[in-house]
Amino acid sequence: MSDDPKPLLSLRGISKRFGASRALAGVDFSLRAGEIHALCGENGAGKSTLMNIIDGIHQPDEGTIALDGLDVRIDGPAHAMRLGIGLVHQEIALCGDATVAENIFMPEINAGGRAFMDYGGLNARAAKVLRRLGQDIDPAARVDELGISSQQLVEIAKALTLDCKVLILDEPTAALTELESAALFRVLHDLKAQGIGIIYISHRMAEIFANCDRATVLRDGRNVHCGPLAGTTPDELVRRMVGRDLGNYYPPRATLPEAPETLLQVDDIADGERVQGISFALRRGEILGIAGLMGAGRSELAETVCGLRPARRGSVRLGGKTLAIRKYADALRHGIAYLSEDRKAAGVFLDLPIAQNVCAMALRRVSSRFGLMERAAERKLAQDLGAQLNLKSDGVAIEVASLSGGNQQKVAIAKLLATKPSVLLMDEPTRGVDVGAKSEIHHILRALANQGVGVIVISSELPEIIGLCDRALVIREGRLAGELGTAEMTEEGLLRLASGLGEQEMQ
Repeated sequence: MSDDPKPLLSLRGISKRFGASRALAGVDFSLRAGEIHALCGENGAGKSTLMNIIDGIHQPDEGTIALDGLDVRIDGPAHAMRLGIGLVHQEIALCGDATVAENIFMPEINAGGRAFMDYGGLNARAAKVLRRLGQDIDPAARVDELGISSQQLVEIAKALTLDCKVLILDEPTAALTELESAALFRVLHDLKAQGIGIIYISHRMAEIFANCDRATVLRDGRNVHCGPLAGTTPDELVRRMVGRDLGNYYPPRATLPEAPETLLQVDDIADGERVQGISFALRRGEILGIAGLMGAGRSELAETVCGLRPARRGSVRLGGKTLAIRKYADALRHGIAYLSEDRKAAGVFLDLPIAQNVCAMALRRVSSRFGLMERAAERKLAQDLGAQLNLKSDGVAIEVASLSGGNQQKVAIAKLLATKPSVLLMDEPTRGVDVGAKSEIHHILRALANQGVGVIVISSELPEIIGLCDRALVIREGRLAGELGTAEMTEEGLLRLASGLGEQEMQ
């Protein structure tokens, strides 16, 4: 990387340890002005540690950092901001009880020390930034009233208000739909044209190859590749990331019988708000995809089916039997389990050990007939499910917070499997996990389907819907916009239904 023409940002020989764990070992990295540089690697490869060093959150044990050719010591995020470095974290870090506008301009508000605030002006400025991202989010709304996708867009909007030379984005599209992601990339290319250097961290190969100029690959805390994307392929980049060939990224589909058994039947279900009367069937042994734009009602549909949202009308039948589901515990008792899209808030208990997480919803399986917990049984169940899911950890007694994103997601899935479900509703099951873990989760879901479990996958990633699912439902404005079979599923077809274009053509 010594041949970089006048790098805007240059890191040389960066090493970092946390106790006995080595996070980075002699990493070199450079960013040019006016480029979008992809930083790739599996979870745990060192990407976040390197970005936290650039943002001043951590100090390197060894190595130097130069900005505009001058060596710098970055003492913290506030200092990084003054130097012109902005970081959008993968984990949303907004103030929930403040408004959208207050969050977007929080650094300015904190620095200003004003006695009075012009909220009208603040809201107008926030609305302008959001419109740049193609959004009409209410600037006066409290952040904790927004969904994950909208919160992520607020995080990005906040970064756009900073006068950055260097902008770092860590998985910015993990919670965004295809259309929202397209709006973000238009903004990033505008910033690139203005000479801003952008470090882009993502596991989505299509995004990287469509928008980035160069890629640096980290593996096990070392950089193993840096070069222009024009001279490589997605498969080659993935091999460098994982150090092996993933083979078939998506598992082969199973051949269902000509008259497959209907496992789950949902008729005219509605919550009176976001779900407006949807009917569908899930067959035993199939993976059914649910696609749609942000706010279409995909997650709300799953939550209504499993009792997390009250149903105003409609019915749910499992194996031909009508169920009375008034709360989530009822759904679990009948064998219907739901994986939330927000892993950290509703999927796992980060500060508890793996074993306690896995068994949290299946206490009867690890308790004596007198209701006392049997720790040996708890440990054995967690170990068995961990082995089934290829969970990588230093035993089941360690806290989930110490695991990579992909392994945290496997713990969340193991927690559901401990309940012995016959139906799994998986909301964004591979959000924020690396390509290797994604492929493993895809194969896990197919294996479960092959065992007779009915699997529903809600995903904002259209390639995932197309590559993994046997059929796809498309939800638009709380209603079923259409259904596509395996042979009919294309990104264009899914988007046309999701946006309403297909209906317009038929009228």
